[in-house]
Amino acid sequence: MFNVTLKYICMQDEDIDIQNLNKRELLIALGIIVHEKREVMQKGINTFSYEYDIGNGLLSRLEKGQIDTKITTLWKLSNAFGYKCSDFIKLIEEKLPNDFNFYN
Repeated sequence: MFNVTLKYICMQDEDIDIQNLNKRELLIALGIIVHEKREVMQKGINTFSYEYDIGNGLLSRLEKGQIDTKITTLWKLSNAFGYKCSDFIKLIEEKLPNDFNFYN
């Protein structure tokens, strides 16, 4: 799934409105970043979730772009990967198109 482009994944549900489409694209970008960073650390979902106090079911669904996350979870993830939260957000932004916006 992670090798497929974000737009292709998001365009599969053509009947959803642009805001939902953009939200899905954002969540997939976050999931890709989390998955890539966790793999670099060479930690499985169970180990990572235990060490950083993030539920393994939550982590799995987050990596698949299936759920939104709270700011506290996003903060925990950024710290787990050694980033400030703002720098982690920049990584997510890099996965999105330059003109990404919820309202276009």
